[in-house]
Amino acid sequence: MISAQVCRLYLITPGSLVIGGLALDDFARDLEAALGAGDVACLQLRLKDVSDDAIREATRRLQPLCRARDVAFLLNDRPDLAAELDCDGVHVGQEDTPYDEARRRMGADRIVGVTCKQSRHLAMEAAGAGADYVAFGAFYSSTTKAVSRQADPEILAWWSEMMEVPSVAIGGIMAENCTPLVAAGADFLAVAGGVWGYLGGPAAGVAAINAAIAAASQRVASTQEAKG
Repeated sequence: MISAQVCRLYLITPGSLVIGGLALDDFARDLEAALGAGDVACLQLRLKDVSDDAIREATRRLQPLCRARDVAFLLNDRPDLAAELDCDGVHVGQEDTPYDEARRRMGADRIVGVTCKQSRHLAMEAAGAGADYVAFGAFYSSTTKAVSRQADPEILAWWSEMMEVPSVAIGGIMAENCTPLVAAGADFLAVAGGVWGYLGGPAAGVAAINAAIAAASQRVASTQEAKG
């Protein structure tokens, strides 16, 4: 299981990563720099509308970089390929492989995380079934996806008070807007564009997210200390 004593960065590959388009070796160099720039709990390889062989190629190139940094490597949507490729885990959405099937394929010792959108009911179901984390969102719109109704950070606060299963906040998260999510109790911040599209480059993006998390966590601690 990926650990989260404090809020940590959950990195997602960019939507523009297309094997044969954005050169895999170029992206691998960016990833290596990003992983060396600050704390990263895991990387989710998220490739849509590509062949299974493209996913295999990307996994075989990128997974060793993560393992060298003790960063969990997760595959989006595909527990069959995640098991075949010896990934650390898989992330499934509500329209993807059901949790029970994902767990069967992955086994008891690997990570299975579940998208729960803005639903407390879905999150409780996933946690009860044994999910290693639940993901809530989207909290903000992103360059790739507009959000008609943003998730309320209160759902993170409710979850952290009720449950020990970690929560992941997702959707348009950047260094500039993550403070309310950290303050609400998110265990992980899932970030794609806020790192890969960062003005100073991916390494600077990771550093900025980590600095923002640290500052927000310090403010929370100071507030709690003042109240206590």
